[in-house]
Amino acid sequence: MTQAIDEAEKNMSACAQCSVRDAAICQSLSETDLDALNRIGRRQTIKRGQTVLWQGDESLFVGNVIEGVLKLSASTMDGRDQTLGIMFPSDFIGRPFGPTSNHSVIALTDARICTFARGSFDEFAQEHPDLEHRLLQRTLTELDRARNWMLLLGRKSAGERVAAFLLEMATRLDAGPRKCANDDDTAGRDVAPLRFELPFGRQDIADLLGLTIETVSRQITKLRDEAVISTPDRRTIVVLDPDALEIAAGD
Repeated sequence: MTQAIDEAEKNMSACAQCSVRDAAICQSLSETDLDALNRIGRRQTIKRGQTVLWQGDESLFVGNVIEGVLKLSASTMDGRDQTLGIMFPSDFIGRPFGPTSNHSVIALTDARICTFARGSFDEFAQEHPDLEHRLLQRTLTELDRARNWMLLLGRKSAGERVAAFLLEMATRLDAGPRKCANDDDTAGRDVAPLRFELPFGRQDIADLLGLTIETVSRQITKLRDEAVISTPDRRTIVVLDPDALEIAAGD
């Protein structure tokens, strides 16, 4: 049944209509090359909590995140898990040009991904230097993010972790300034705040940051009381003072 759905999605959609085409690694390809790439790809719907790739398994496929949020995770020999990073739409998952996956990829929300058999993708990339160049750029960007994540988990306080996480969400979820004329939080302000919806709840945030849910809630309340953010509901975050949030994040 799942395979039938995947094949139907593949036939209904093409790379040219992909919602993340302008940000994904394939953005530099011509229409002809995009068509060729589309023929070796398939689109999959992933449920929240589903593991897409397993640490240590053979690297069978790679792909782009189209919708949803996933996390990179590694496990120790005794079963303890460590989050290595978060993947958003347009991010690239999997290990091209490598035999095994060094980490697991787990869906934090329902998601859609566009996947390619690793061998076929490796051959395609070798024939398209622009794609290889984009892949290298993306890899270096992800390396920088991984280093920042190590700093966040290893050296930052609970308050700094939560503030840094909210900054990352605002950036990666493309939260643009929005004027909310009927929102008391924006009254009299010259600059419209950043507003975004958290893709998951506070327990997930706590798990990602190595904190308890009580600590996460306290730190969000503290930021709200200091008028750095507002929380119209449990999932909505309005960044009222981006500079203050950066300071709170230790940046």
